[in-house]
Amino acid sequence: MITPHGEAGRGADFGAALDVVDFLCAAGVRGIVLLGSTGEFLALTFDERVRLTYLAVKRSRVPVLAGVAHATLEGALELGRKACSAGAAGLLLMPPYFFRYGQEEIREFYLRFAERIGASTPIYLYNIPVFTSEIACQTALDLLATGSFAGIKDSGGSYDNFLRLRDAAARDGFTVLVGDDALFARARAAGAHGVVSGTASALPELLLAIDRAIAAGDTTRTARLDARLAEFIAWANRFPAPVAVKAAAETRGLQIGPPPVPLGPSSRQLLADFHEWFTSWLPQVLAEAADG
Repeated sequence: MITPHGEAGRGADFGAALDVVDFLCAAGVRGIVLLGSTGEFLALTFDERVRLTYLAVKRSRVPVLAGVAHATLEGALELGRKACSAGAAGLLLMPPYFFRYGQEEIREFYLRFAERIGASTPIYLYNIPVFTSEIACQTALDLLATGSFAGIKDSGGSYDNFLRLRDAAARDGFTVLVGDDALFARARAAGAHGVVSGTASALPELLLAIDRAIAAGDTTRTARLDARLAEFIAWANRFPAPVAVKAAAETRGLQIGPPPVPLGPSSRQLLADFHEWFTSWLPQVLAEAADG
């Protein structure tokens, strides 16, 4: 889920964020991930993250996984405890961010977090190497084999790593969630349990339609809808994340607010071009998603 910002990009707009929760629930998503990378958690204060988690959990009609990433173990633990108290269905934890850490440190970070947070709320590993240290596939498998973690959101984009995780999940019973929209259709058809999708913040109908097509075994429809998703991703990749997703959501009537970091002149012009393209593209895609 994206996080709307207030005037001049300062802080979270809690009312607008609850509107996004309502929008996603009405579309039929099966869960909401709050304060992941698409949620720009780094732009919020500790207290804003705690309050947004509490409000979103109370408002949502579907389970909420709360992102509790922090630069330190103690910070992640405090966020995790607050999310547990708020009633989050699970905790989503990336490796400590900014500095790069080796696999031994990453393994120790997760094991100590799981030991100290307790077993009351499921913990999901969050691998997103484009923004922070990578959880190597073997490290993830070793951690998941301990039984201390409920699953993984893997945004690494490697299909081979997905297959290794899938095969281990079949044996050990953990959940594998795809975090790369470009990989979703292929991985879901091959046994992924679901997707955590930034694109779905603006286009939940499309991701849900792809999922239904896969479940129905309709490969032709899956390919057609996945091609539509690829069209959006190609545009989104031309901007810093998650600018295009937030612009698309705003086009759909959600109040998003200004970006925390202003765009340069060429990017602003490109965003105007994107808005024109998305406005004409959206009705066709919604019609295709609803058909069948």
